[in-house]
Amino acid sequence: MKVARFHAPGDIRVEDAPEPVAGPGELKIRVRNCSTCGTDAKIFKFGHHHIRPPRVMGHEIAGEVAGTGERVQVIAAIPCGTCAECRRGRLTVCPRQESMGYHYDGGFAEYLVVPAKVLAVNGVNAIPEGVGFAEASLAEPLACVLNGQALARVGTGDDVVVMGAGPIGCLHVRLARARGAGRVFLVDVNADRLAVAADLVRPDAAIDGDVVEQVLKLTGGRGADVVITAAAAGVAQEQAVRMTARQGRVSFFGGLPKDDPVIRLDSNLVHYRELTIVGANGSSPAHNAEALRLIAEGAVPVGDLITHRLPLSRVLDGIELVSRGAAIKVTIEP
Repeated sequence: MKVARFHAPGDIRVEDAPEPVAGPGELKIRVRNCSTCGTDAKIFKFGHHHIRPPRVMGHEIAGEVAGTGERVQVIAAIPCGTCAECRRGRLTVCPRQESMGYHYDGGFAEYLVVPAKVLAVNGVNAIPEGVGFAEASLAEPLACVLNGQALARVGTGDDVVVMGAGPIGCLHVRLARARGAGRVFLVDVNADRLAVAADLVRPDAAIDGDVVEQVLKLTGGRGADVVITAAAAGVAQEQAVRMTARQGRVSFFGGLPKDDPVIRLDSNLVHYRELTIVGANGSSPAHNAEALRLIAEGAVPVGDLITHRLPLSRVLDGIELVSRGAAIKVTIEP
């Protein structure tokens, strides 16, 4: 079979590999779609401390169970299920968390084996009727968005600012609407990408400059109830605090580069406005199941966010499109 393996930064190869064999408690999957994300682009450039090469990449996985044909979606982040945090229901911050495509071979392959520990935490979900494999592969990023918006308590009537018009930002816009937000504003420094995204998800305003000033103007000087930084930029986090309304919530959804993780924070704004700042780290198996339900019900449409469908032989083209911001969502079809 064909796989796309990471060997070193800048070195991903599409090559032949033996078809895997499932062991006790494992599940063999015929991969039908594995979508790409910004993390794949970062791994290609810089590697990752959890990846011991050679490793088959890809963590947004949907396919068929070999032998039965059952259509399934597979989680990316694998909690241990037994540590103190998992026992308290905090599966997204499990200190023993592992991941498909990092610790285990992922979905940029014709077949993969799902480890027993994934099944042990209910990490394989049946794809609902009417949902295609490509759409199901987007359940994983939507699950992360679900976690972030639950932590930020996005709700009815909120003015929500989403900073970053990539696929995650687009999903945040649509989920905020599904959760009853009053108005949703989309921000990006890349005017071309913002225009493409805005044409798809139709925010109440698209902002590509003077973001703090424009948000304050749009909200009558009050600021936004929720600001979500779906961008790996410290300046976005700093701006977010400055344009959040009293008792508003800020979600630091996008992590910062490891060599530049420190920002300047006006602590008095947090203090006097009674702001809440929350992080967001991945998703739980339950978030993945909920994401599939929302996709199946049409509450959060995802199919039109897939702008490119490529064969496995062109996985590097897909990663390059993501790196340039020239696509919303790229899915690989092994």
